[in-house]
Amino acid sequence: MADTKWVSCWGNATSIIDQKECVYSKDITLRYPIFMCFDGSKVRLRFSNLTGVEPVHITKVTVASSVSDRDVDESTITTVTFAGNEYIDIEAGQEATSDEVAFDVKAGSTMSVSIYLGTYTNMNSGVLITGPLSKGFCAYGNHASAGVLPIDKTRNTNWFYFLNTIDVFTKEKNHALICYGDSITAQSWPDYLTKMCYENGINDVSIIRRAVSGTRILRQYDCTTYAAYGLKGETRFPIEMNVAGADTVLIQHGINDIIHPVGEDVNVFRPWSDMPSYEDLVEGVKNLYIEHARKLGYKVYLGTLLPIYGWRTYADFRDELRVQFNDWMRDEALIGRVDGLVDFDKALCDKEDPRKFAPGFDSGDHLHPSESAYEEMARTALEVFSV
Repeated sequence: MADTKWVSCWGNATSIIDQKECVYSKDITLRYPIFMCFDGSKVRLRFSNLTGVEPVHITKVTVASSVSDRDVDESTITTVTFAGNEYIDIEAGQEATSDEVAFDVKAGSTMSVSIYLGTYTNMNSGVLITGPLSKGFCAYGNHASAGVLPIDKTRNTNWFYFLNTIDVFTKEKNHALICYGDSITAQSWPDYLTKMCYENGINDVSIIRRAVSGTRILRQYDCTTYAAYGLKGETRFPIEMNVAGADTVLIQHGINDIIHPVGEDVNVFRPWSDMPSYEDLVEGVKNLYIEHARKLGYKVYLGTLLPIYGWRTYADFRDELRVQFNDWMRDEALIGRVDGLVDFDKALCDKEDPRKFAPGFDSGDHLHPSESAYEEMARTALEVFSV
């Protein structure tokens, strides 16, 4: 059966990076090994300077078949072009898509994307992600066309700069599921869900992660202290739903709206005026997320918010709001206003004290799950979507 359509097989959000003293790079190669969930005959790559403050010049991009996490089969290295050129200039606030590149992709294989930044480049557009399939490398020098990265000039990174989405020209049956959220979704569970789908023979869906740590539905931080906390939902969601072949979105978002406000006497950037009501959260999800997703023709699934007991800003009123918001999501799914619910809270909470994580499921900060809990989140989602 011939390939017939483009489907995103990998994707992440773009955010403002953590603005430290050094925000420029020059003469470096970034290499990102990407798990490919579909067979395909062509690829195209999207690069984003969405949160950049000046134009960026990407000197060269290649794709190649991986032979290890870091190294590639040199005979497969293929240059990616942009309107016929090997380079691309991307204005601040803009995104750019490459030309179509003939490249055979096999489901279950790994394709590495190498990006060479030859000139001074403002590194303000990227995202921090983790998980068993989320690895990156940064090497000094131009190694975009090299099979092996020099071990003495290379280090690991979980910051994914500029590379935003990879589309594959593939079979009609294939489609994409978008997982939208904050740091919990920026961490491991979407990777585990990708692995579990492949291992369970579910080979017609890709998991596209659109998640940024610290983000909120209703607010954003416009200060360097919290630069990496990204854009608010109203700005993010329409941009991040631009996914070829997508037909479903799973939204797990809102905990930062609840836990962040502490009052200006504690933190000038976290006033009590930012504290949402139950109605604020509900209207935000309905108007900013569900309504837009429906216009795109997507099925909409909601994911409940996880326990927060013991988190440094925990208070009973915050947890009461979380529980009330979760109950609204359950009701929306029950009466059919959304297409379904992934009850992450029920899966991970302590059955004796549901304010807390179950034993072994707390990472230690009482907000983020442990690695085994992320695996449980993936299993919980898989059960919903494989029915």
